[in-house]
This record gives sequence, C-alpha cells and structure tokens, in this order.
Amino acid sequence: MTDCLALPDRPALSAHALPDRDSRLVSSLDEILCERALVLDGAMGTMVQRRSLGEADFRGTRWPDHAKDLKGNNDLLVLTRPDVIADIHREYLLAGADLIETNTFAATRVAQADYDLQEIAYELNVAGARLAKEVAEQVAKQTGTPRFVAGSIGPTNRTLSISPDVNDPAFRAVSWSDIEAGYAEQVRGLLDGGADLLLVETIFDTLNAKACLFAIEQEFVRRGERVPVMISVTITDRSG
Repeated sequence: MTDCLALPDRPALSAHALPDRDSRLVSSLDEILCERALVLDGAMGTMVQRRSLGEADFRGTRWPDHAKDLKGNNDLLVLTRPDVIADIHREYLLAGADLIETNTFAATRVAQADYDLQEIAYELNVAGARLAKEVAEQVAKQTGTPRFVAGSIGPTNRTLSISPDVNDPAFRAVSWSDIEAGYAEQVRGLLDGGADLLLVETIFDTLNAKACLFAIEQEFVRRGERVPVMISVTITDRSG
C-alpha cells in the first residue's frame, strides 16, 4: 500500500499510525517469512467440481424456488454446503498449506447479480471467512503449526477499462462507484468474519484493482485497524 491514496474528488487517506488488527498475527507472519516461504493453498473451483455437486446442493433449503439456476455459484456453498468447503480447506491445510483462501472469489454484489443474489454478498463473505478461520484454527491446534486465512477478493465479472461492446469503445457495463462499493462491502464482510489478511487476486484490470485498493484503504481508515494485503495479477497477452 502507498502512504496516501488519492483520487479526484476524494479525500486523501493517510496510511500512517493505524494499529495492526492483531500485532501478534503480524509478528508471527514476519517471523515465519524470515525463515521460509509461506505456502498458499490451490484452486477451489476444481476441488468443488470433484465433488460432483448438483443444483440441490447449491440451493440448499434456503433457495429451493429461486428463479435462476444456482449451480456453479461456488461461493454460495459456504451457506448451503459448508461441510464441503470445510473439507477442502482442511485437505489443503493437512497437505502443508500455511495460508488458505476463503471461498469468496466471486462474493461481490457485482458478481452475485448474475444469480440475483446480490443482497447476500456481505453474508457470503462473513460466512466464508468464519468457516476458513474455524478450520485453520482446528488444524493449527492439531499440528502445532500456525495457519492463516486470506480473504479472497476476485476481479469481479465486469471491467472498468474495456468496453464489452466493440461498436462502442466508450461504453462501460459498470461504474467506478459500483465496483468500489462492491469491494467495500466484501472487505467489511471478510474482516468481520475474521480474515487474517486480504488477497486481491487474479486482477486483470488495473482500474478494478485501483478501486479495490482504494476501498480497502477506506475500510482500514474507517475501522482504525489494518491487516496485510496481497495482490496477484493476471497478465494478458497482445490480444488484450
């Protein structure tokens, strides 16, 4: 994070003098990183696919009559099949992962709108973080090795930099305000659920990333606390 993130018509946000959410966590991470690399878990989607779940698994008892198909909305499983997600977290941890990602890659209001479930975005993030944290603490106690939870923040299914209409290069399917607000809601949920750090992952649009980092910094300022932030980036080829 930079010392100050400032955007047009937005106040500058100081990153100084904000206390860590848990100084013991940061100290523990620093100590481990001085000795070795931390191992991050692997893909969630392919592990879910191996379970051969059906539409009923995604609907659960809460959405039996939902108008849209829900199969494929993997983030929803933290509410409808938490046992499946917990098992996947546990498998990665027992295989040696130091960090596990919450099952919240698409748990933004923007992405969940495809399923007409945008109103549960915050709930998904809280539940996803709590579930991962519970499993991480269980395995840490079992093995005697500290384990950490990274709040997964995906790129959304909309881009601020590229028009989805080749005939209208200026058109955007989403606004900065929509993206920023969606990320802000997700960050609140992940932190409220107990995520140890935030992982802005698979970013393919630097403007989306800027909106996400700005939303994170705003939330840090609002809460008066911060956690570590990681970023992974997808680099596109010359085709765009």
